[in-house]
Amino acid sequence: MPVVDDFLPADLRLPTREELAGILMAHDSPLVLDGEVRACSDCGSYRKWIVASTKDGVWLRCPAGHEQVEPRLNAAWFNRTSGPLTGQHTTYDECLRFLGH
Repeated sequence: MPVVDDFLPADLRLPTREELAGILMAHDSPLVLDGEVRACSDCGSYRKWIVASTKDGVWLRCPAGHEQVEPRLNAAWFNRTSGPLTGQHTTYDECLRFLGH
C-alpha cells in the first residue's frame, strides 16, 4: 500500500501534544490524591481547578488564581484524565477565559 500524506493541510492541523507549550483542562470536582482531597495551600479551595500539563510538570490553579506544582501528578495522569484537544489558544490568559477562569 502506498504511503500518503496526512489528508489535512498543515494550516488546519492542531499541533501534537509534544509541540505545545502546555495543555490545560478544567477539573471541577475535588481532586483526590493518595486518599485525601487536594486543597489550595494558599486559600483552601478544593474544587474548580485548572490543571496544566507542561514540560515542567503538572500545575494546579485554584479559582482564586493561586498556582502550584503537584508532584504526585504527571503527564500520564493528565493524558488519562483529559479529553481530546478541542482548541488552541495563543495565550495562557485566553485559555483561562475559555475555561471560565
